[in-house]
Amino acid sequence: MGLTSDKVLWAAVSAAVLLFAGTVWLWPRLAGRGVRAVCGRVGLLLATQLALFAAVGLAANQSFGFYASWDDLFGREKDRGVVVDHAAGSGAGGAPLRVVGRERLAGTPGARTAGGGTVEQVELVGRTSRIASPAYVYLPPEYHRPEYRTHRFPAAVVLTGYPGTARALVDKLHYPRTARDLAAAGRMEPTVLVMLRPTVAPPRDTECVDVPDGPQTETFFARDLPEAVGAHYRVAGGRGAWGVVGNSTGGYCALKLALHHPDVFGAGAGLSAYYKAPLDATTGDLFQGDKARENRADLWWCLRQRPAPDTSLLVTSSQKGESNYRDTLRFIERVKGTGRTRISSIILESGGHNFNTWRREIPATLEWMSRRLTSG
Repeated sequence: MGLTSDKVLWAAVSAAVLLFAGTVWLWPRLAGRGVRAVCGRVGLLLATQLALFAAVGLAANQSFGFYASWDDLFGREKDRGVVVDHAAGSGAGGAPLRVVGRERLAGTPGARTAGGGTVEQVELVGRTSRIASPAYVYLPPEYHRPEYRTHRFPAAVVLTGYPGTARALVDKLHYPRTARDLAAAGRMEPTVLVMLRPTVAPPRDTECVDVPDGPQTETFFARDLPEAVGAHYRVAGGRGAWGVVGNSTGGYCALKLALHHPDVFGAGAGLSAYYKAPLDATTGDLFQGDKARENRADLWWCLRQRPAPDTSLLVTSSQKGESNYRDTLRFIERVKGTGRTRISSIILESGGHNFNTWRREIPATLEWMSRRLTSG
């Protein structure tokens, strides 16, 4: 039986109830001070607690879709995602930047590129938005080589979900390591990655919108960040030089930034993304009654009412384990109908809303993005 099966959930609930009843029934018999009595009490209490925690965990997983299968839960789901391109009509489903820390990645054994590049911890300050945010910048090994001293590299913004931690993009999702290995294998161009969370005004979830009389988050990502990074690092500028990728909330932000700012972002990838900004206790009132702003944050509305931008989008989901699966299929069809914006997808058979699923999608996503970015 699968992890998300109702039978598994009810089996865990039944086990917890039976163990509780058994504990109550047997407790008088285990009231002695002997070793067997003490061990019996401990065993019953422990078994009841484990069954209860299992039932609660399974119920939470049913509600939030963290894991789609037992292999997914234990990290054994290793099949990589495959990008499918969807052609129209096809049937396929202070200082602006300050470095505050630096570390080197280990080299890849046997790779044709020596060294592993560097990850720099930086503080970004938006000139226009006045937002300050920490970030990590990955510089590929080629960045430091003499023969590349005049080369300007393509760049990609990488975003976490909400609330997220930027460090998880390095340590848990392995973006720098994956980019290094793909470039070493000749499967993507050496690319500068700027990794941070979309929560630039914590603890508020601004959904990457310019909030009236509040954080100008979209301006920070679309204008201030590329400007600050471009002034400090040798990254390419102009149309098609930058991409943006993210998971969950970061995925929604990535798609929106690519749709709203095709002059900046030539490609946007949303891993397990949703397509309309929510309004809840974490966001507060994002639009202050401004319907035009609210519509602009709704990707469905943008595709229906605004001219299709010249950009490339990638969306991901799973047939089993992701709540956005049907919306993602609808989004693909909606974008295909625009006739100008290009859409690709990664659809897994199984995978929940978690790091293991995104690690399976990231290599193909970075390859896809690299083919759509330009360097100088």
